[in-house]
Amino acid sequence: MKSYDFNEGVKVIGVMSGTSLDGLDMCLAEFRFTEGKWSYKTILAEDESYPDELKSKLGNAQNMSALEYARLHSDYGLYLGERLKAFMERNNIDPSSIAAIASHGQTVFHQPQVRFTGQIGSGAGIAAMSGVDCICDFRTTDVALGGQGAPLVPIGDRNLFGDFDYCLNLGGFSNISSEGEKLSSDGSKLLIRVAYDISPVNYVLNHYTRQIGLDYDKDGELARRGTVCQPLLDSLNNLPFYSQKGPKSLGREWVEDEVLPLIDNYTDNGKPLCMEDKLATFCEHAAIQISKNITGRGERKSKVLVTGGGALNKYLIERMQAVAPMCVYIVPDMITVKFKEALIFAFLGALYLADKPNCMSSVTGAEFDCIGGAMYKAGRRD
Repeated sequence: MKSYDFNEGVKVIGVMSGTSLDGLDMCLAEFRFTEGKWSYKTILAEDESYPDELKSKLGNAQNMSALEYARLHSDYGLYLGERLKAFMERNNIDPSSIAAIASHGQTVFHQPQVRFTGQIGSGAGIAAMSGVDCICDFRTTDVALGGQGAPLVPIGDRNLFGDFDYCLNLGGFSNISSEGEKLSSDGSKLLIRVAYDISPVNYVLNHYTRQIGLDYDKDGELARRGTVCQPLLDSLNNLPFYSQKGPKSLGREWVEDEVLPLIDNYTDNGKPLCMEDKLATFCEHAAIQISKNITGRGERKSKVLVTGGGALNKYLIERMQAVAPMCVYIVPDMITVKFKEALIFAFLGALYLADKPNCMSSVTGAEFDCIGGAMYKAGRRD
């Protein structure tokens, strides 16, 4: 593999598309490794919405035939490559100055219990269309090693955002990471990063707002007008997933099998809940589940960095703070809020280039740390 000088800085573009299908995030960052520590500088970050037709296809990919699925995998990769090329062109970025593109892809299937996960978006298509080497498929090696393949962001939390007690992301699902301890074979304590998915958030909230023609509930104003339905809230909080111990992750399948039927089938005096009550109840559910995974730090409150699209839901943040007096939720600058996951996927790409592990077994439950991802080299004309 080519050698990269991380003392001088290496530029990588991270590309992220979440389960909520709210669009494509692209983040160009430079990473340095000096005196045993990583640092970063965000150079540029942009997002854009998907065309309606593509968004519909991505949302229905799990129901496609094998041929349709393979075609979408290829077409979506070519689309990503085109959008990344446009991103570089409109910002006067020379593709030769970028070491790699690190693409998350779009998760369609995630079943780590049978060692299977699937993220579409052909890395070959991305590399060919953008003219930059592409690293993708970050999860599958970890899953093959018996891990959850998720969450992957905590290695960035540790190395880039270590000043916070917890890093909480509110995307399609909420996930959290923090430092923990385990006993070694000789009885000494080892510091490890602990992380896992907590509950669905935007995947469910956006599912319902789309039924009334809205991509999302801006500022949580619809939920704010609703009333929490206590019996439904109790049923949601009692779902077996929340009592599971150890590394765990969530996927679309679990939500569609376990969560949405609970909400859709619930009736109050024979009538289904109105939209506002559904949203209010689910915001309360998400807030409660998040609070159960945070503890104080003695006499001081824990500092919790909150990022992802859900950090912009003012009502949700208010409910989270109301049920968690042991901590203070900190919503940072908009670039970090919106692009932290894309930034950290760029960091995963940097770790791949540095030949350093980017999947943490303490987080995923895999047999050991691994270097996840596969590289597709960009075609070069002589």
